[in-house]
Amino acid sequence: MSDWEFWIDVGGTFTDSFARGPDGTLRHAKVLSSGIVKGAAGEGSSRSCILDPSREHDPPDIWTGYRLRLLDAAGETRSETTVSRFVPRTGALELSPPLANDPQPGQRYELECDAGAPIVAIRYLLGMPLANELPPLTVRLGTTRGTNALITRRGAKTALVTTAGFGDILHIGYQNRPRIFELAVRKRKPLFATVVEIDERIDAEGGVLVAPDAAAVREQLAGLKSKGIESLAICLLHSFTRPEHEEIVARAALEAGFEEISVSSRIAPLVKIVSRGDTTVMDAYLNPVLRRYVRDLREHLPGSSLRLLTSAGGLVDADVFVGKDSILSGPAGGVVGFSRVAQSAGFERAIGFDMGGTSTDVSRFDGRFELEYETEKAGVRVVAPMMAIETVAAGGGSVCDFDGVKLVVGPDSAGADPGPACYGRGGPLCVTDVNFLLGKIPPDRFPFPLDQSAAEGQLRALAEQIERESGHHYELLELAEGFVRVANANMAKAIGSISVAKGCDPRDYLLVPFGGAAGQHACAVAGELGMRQILHHPQAGLLSAYGIGLADVERHRVAGVYETFTGELLDELQDTFDRLETEAIEGVLDEGIAPERIATERFLEIRYRGVEASLTVPCFEGIPPREVVTGFEAEHRKLYGYVHQNRELEVVSARVEARGGSSLPLTVTHRADPRDARAEASTQTYFGGQLVETAVFDRLRLEPGDCFVGPAIVCEAASTTVIDPHWQAEVLSGGELLVTRSGAEPDKADVSTEADPVMLEIFNNQFAAVAEQMGITLRNTSSSVNVKERLDFSCALFTPEGDLVVNAPHIPVHLGAMAETVRRTIADNPDLQPGDVYVTNDPYRGGSHLPDVTVVTPVHDASGRLLFFTASRAHHAELGGITPGSMPPFSKNLAEEGVLIRNFKLVDAGSERWDEMRCMLLSGPYPTRSVEANLADIAAQVAANHRGAGDLVRLVERYTLDVVTAYMGHIQRAAEQKVRRALSRMPSGTYPFTDHLDDGTPIAVTITIDGEQATVDFTGTGGVVPGNLNANRAITTAAVMYVLRCMLAEDIPLNQGVLAPVEILIPPGLLNPPEKDRAEDCAAVVGGNVETSQRVVDVLLGALGLAAASQGTMNNLLFGDTTFGYYETICGGVGATAQVEGADAVHTHMTNTRLTDPEVLERRYPVRLRSFAVRRGSGGAGKSRGGEGVVRQLEFLKPLEVSILSQRRGPYPPYGLKGGGTGALGRNTLHRADGTREQLSGCAQFRVRAGDVLVIETPGGGGFGAE
Repeated sequence: MSDWEFWIDVGGTFTDSFARGPDGTLRHAKVLSSGIVKGAAGEGSSRSCILDPSREHDPPDIWTGYRLRLLDAAGETRSETTVSRFVPRTGALELSPPLANDPQPGQRYELECDAGAPIVAIRYLLGMPLANELPPLTVRLGTTRGTNALITRRGAKTALVTTAGFGDILHIGYQNRPRIFELAVRKRKPLFATVVEIDERIDAEGGVLVAPDAAAVREQLAGLKSKGIESLAICLLHSFTRPEHEEIVARAALEAGFEEISVSSRIAPLVKIVSRGDTTVMDAYLNPVLRRYVRDLREHLPGSSLRLLTSAGGLVDADVFVGKDSILSGPAGGVVGFSRVAQSAGFERAIGFDMGGTSTDVSRFDGRFELEYETEKAGVRVVAPMMAIETVAAGGGSVCDFDGVKLVVGPDSAGADPGPACYGRGGPLCVTDVNFLLGKIPPDRFPFPLDQSAAEGQLRALAEQIERESGHHYELLELAEGFVRVANANMAKAIGSISVAKGCDPRDYLLVPFGGAAGQHACAVAGELGMRQILHHPQAGLLSAYGIGLADVERHRVAGVYETFTGELLDELQDTFDRLETEAIEGVLDEGIAPERIATERFLEIRYRGVEASLTVPCFEGIPPREVVTGFEAEHRKLYGYVHQNRELEVVSARVEARGGSSLPLTVTHRADPRDARAEASTQTYFGGQLVETAVFDRLRLEPGDCFVGPAIVCEAASTTVIDPHWQAEVLSGGELLVTRSGAEPDKADVSTEADPVMLEIFNNQFAAVAEQMGITLRNTSSSVNVKERLDFSCALFTPEGDLVVNAPHIPVHLGAMAETVRRTIADNPDLQPGDVYVTNDPYRGGSHLPDVTVVTPVHDASGRLLFFTASRAHHAELGGITPGSMPPFSKNLAEEGVLIRNFKLVDAGSERWDEMRCMLLSGPYPTRSVEANLADIAAQVAANHRGAGDLVRLVERYTLDVVTAYMGHIQRAAEQKVRRALSRMPSGTYPFTDHLDDGTPIAVTITIDGEQATVDFTGTGGVVPGNLNANRAITTAAVMYVLRCMLAEDIPLNQGVLAPVEILIPPGLLNPPEKDRAEDCAAVVGGNVETSQRVVDVLLGALGLAAASQGTMNNLLFGDTTFGYYETICGGVGATAQVEGADAVHTHMTNTRLTDPEVLERRYPVRLRSFAVRRGSGGAGKSRGGEGVVRQLEFLKPLEVSILSQRRGPYPPYGLKGGGTGALGRNTLHRADGTREQLSGCAQFRVRAGDVLVIETPGGGGFGAE
């Protein structure tokens, strides 16, 4: 027995297990992860004996000693007893004492013991009852225990220990809100219960500014135990450069009696206190949970070897398995599994497609596992190696619904209980139901009886609702197929994102589906992506567990470097690599792996100096420096399409991976002599609008070489595989099904131009995918921080008339504004030719402010007919003006803000005019200071538009121009319909509201709602102001669209239809300054874009009574000298709503840009962040309190020029609603090194010296309702 090995994947719902016997044969089992075994009483059952025919194949006495609960129809326990004997021949569960109630035929029961699901599975596979002690075994396990504790927030009670002044740093994070259009901003709850701030400080170079006092620290920690704190997370500023301070705190913690201590410099010795701190807290939060889990397993596995799978796909001994490495423990097994089975079939490139009950995971294999070293999971930033897995909310349990205009699948899920409607427990219509009704899930092969009438009833009710609300009639199977098409489009979009975003074409990859539901969708999803081959492994339904059996023992080690790459540095890093390699090898040796079976790899993480994103490059011992550079450039060109010439490279970190070969050797499979397979049976399945005869095969009876064509269904114990028409399958020597697209590509899709709720959702996704791929192209090909990291850009598609079809925004101030830019481009250039490209940044022609540069590309067909427009808008960090950064706080006209580009034809019928573009950028009284960066970003925008144009042309080739054009109109009308419905739910009437800028200029609005339409009238707003707080029509329109989208509180396409029911009236003045011929005569607008836009949103929300005022400013801060410039916006308090308190310390409304991490800020710029904290007491009082602002203290380390552009510093604080109190005004204060203090205005420009400290206190949000 000691030679038995178990591979177990404990998932959220099911636990999949393999047992590999001494002779190498495999057995498998699937049990519920709760450890509960379900069944139903059969005929002849009594109080003393349950007869269950489904148990006739179970091992003898396997259920003896289990508790049995008899359930009522609602799932509640009616009676409970113990199984005294189990007889498999009759499926008899003999009970002692007898049940209190007579069991009825079909009545459900549950079996449970004190052991968890892995032990239940092991005993079942070995046939060992509870009374028998398990022998020593080898167990490999992947578990969602850590993930579940993280999602449900059921970890250990944890304290964060950090540097004084930074107790709120993880709460503030990077200040961006998770969902742009959510008025009731819901920030993630911190994992820690309390914070201890330690008086210590290390500078960016690792120098000690303040040393910690060990005795004082010990005293601070001593009281935590009495508060129930179980675990400590220690994360001090810049500790990765000097771990000594954290070690002092860790020793003090041990002396204070703590056993669970996570230290950031051990866990993630890398720059970024926010990400490193989150990881350390998560580790401390989960470790006690995992320790208890491992302890419980070991109690049931005396003398056994127990290893767990990490998020990186490697095995470690259970005693060194920690929280930070646990998050993808189970899914990582699937990645190992699909990659290895693809390799065994001769494929080095594969995409894994794991479709479960609630979601689908997709991942990519390109000869080696793709790892991420920093990511976000369950709302927590994680710095640890983990498999790169993209998740989309589409699984077998995803709910199928109608939102009033189109079909939707997910993100809601029915889960395991009640499950889909066909489970017979009152669940909603789900993907599993529609596949069942379409004939793709043979009911006689399902593990339990399916309720066809329940599924049909739910589908019929939806069909009636759709006909009632949209007038569109569906036959039931037609509607069911529509839902499947929507689900397939969602999953194909996810696969496209993980491949195209990484510079890969999915058509070059094999698709490997696994999980319980993937086999039913694989052909359709592959067809959507143009993929031609699919591999269905015999263990596809259990592939994550199978992959755990194929995984190696691994250790990962990393050291931060952060130095310019040179040959000398490479030589110096050999000592670092040697140290890391020794540590990693020792870890693998400790697992009992022989030295000759251990292999190591070395890597450098490298990036261009000044860019945040890094690439991982192999760095074997003795590699020439030029080869490292060549490897980096090749990877950069593959991913981004370009390389920088003569730009410094920075080494971020050195990494070592050590792998010990502990897995089974791969068996190579091959094709066998072909022969026609014989079907076991046939059935009727619905494909392409009709029922067709479909062959049914039993997977266990298929032999190598068997071939058959679709449509076909292949049945097995854990999954069902559907072979669609136009696909053919052959069985390989290892039992795999290799499915290949047969014949030519399909003809144009047969779609009517009439609006169809199915195609509305599909085209909505198709158009959104085009815009998103434009954004990916722009982000990848841009070299600027604003685009690449702050995501300050938007991409959009337009009709030939210039109407917005879809907008993929990251920054709300761009919403809808580009439509006016495109229409002005059309008006200015009546003779648009194929190959033309236009550039503009004119705030008076649809622009926002001069740094926001828009590139417009007309899209023509081969005959020269104008089809569509693509456009992209990106914020350029520098575009001239009287101050660096092109955001002067005291500009008086547009010329002082930078270079005005009115209507420049960059590409003339395919002929590029880059020299003329350069001349324009360098012209005028205040030319750009960064022309090369401008040209590079404009080129990236051109590339993005080109990508979008190509994707639109491909849509036309697939669906025809008439269909694509029709659906561009349909989705605009769908958005219009949504807005009209929302307006109709509000009482008709007039809603006025007025607020004021700091200088007293009024911003007034009157919203008149009349049934399904509204007028937004800004009459009463002040005139043009002499400074730069003037907005324009585009900014004001964007604010209106933003508020409408927030009011809807549901996901809709952001297009021209949103504004169709709304008339916007903007008189000349502050929000609509007159256009003049010369930039010198035009009103300045830079502050209008970043400041006035926020106040426009405030008055709109105030008029509608939806939310109290948020901070009403972006708190723009710029500093620099002749060698550099830095720009940031700073978060504040959110206005409360009737239902929810305002969130603290987060960006609101028209911006959502991220802050630079404090450690990165100090390493890159001559400043020291003294503290960054929530400004307690700044939120307005009320039934729902307003959110708190922040206090940010910056010490300057050398003389610099500083500019502040902010509002809410004057007499008009953020208002409250319905009796709620006002939020606190912001305040800007300069503390000079000589001890003097200067109170600054909202807009200020000044020079600082070394030692000066700027304190910015941002406004709080208003309260809602009287206390």
